[in-house]
Amino acid sequence: MKPLHIGIVACSAEGAALCYKTICVEGAQLLRPHAHPEISMHTPSLADYVACLERGDLPGVADLMLASAEKLARIGADFLICPDNTIHEALPLVLPRSPLPWLHIAEVAAAEAAARGFQRLGITGTRWLVDSEVYPEALTARGLDYLRPNAAERAETNRIIMEELVYDTFQPDSVAYFQRVIARMRDEGCDAVILGCTEIPLILSDANCPLPTLDSTRLLARAALQRAVQGTATEQ
Repeated sequence: MKPLHIGIVACSAEGAALCYKTICVEGAQLLRPHAHPEISMHTPSLADYVACLERGDLPGVADLMLASAEKLARIGADFLICPDNTIHEALPLVLPRSPLPWLHIAEVAAAEAAARGFQRLGITGTRWLVDSEVYPEALTARGLDYLRPNAAERAETNRIIMEELVYDTFQPDSVAYFQRVIARMRDEGCDAVILGCTEIPLILSDANCPLPTLDSTRLLARAALQRAVQGTATEQ
């Protein structure tokens, strides 16, 4: 059976590119050499999303996501993913009006955390993401505990993400800062950390992180691959 057509509702370029590349590269493991499902991606200007986030306009975020969803549906996508954790806060406003089903990045990551036996997860990401209930809801639904960064950590990690990572800038001092934040989470009882910004996996992995990582970007890409190959677009 031909794999389903994956639609990517993109927000920031680096995270979307990593997700896209993962689907293309790892598709061969499930299909045949060089094969991957059909993929289409739509990306409005990141500035449009940031403007909505800055003023707390979740309906505006939802409208941008829906505009992408509708365009992807028109060109044949069977289901949708969004390789951006932050804007998932608006997904409840999107789903009732969406022309296609979605995979939820936080639910995918929470499922992986539960499968690997983790109990208390550190949450990293933009200030909008860590202030939201996107991950707390997904984790508590599976009986998992979590820890958010403190206020100072949220401010600095957000700065690093929005001023460096989204622009393909990776500074050693910024990597070290994330490592210190995650080490504190480890010291406060976390047994793994969610890389809850799709750019964070570009600077952190199990190889250089104080805790085991849950790479939300690649986990979403792999979940999309599985969905496409299984040939069913029912919502997770």
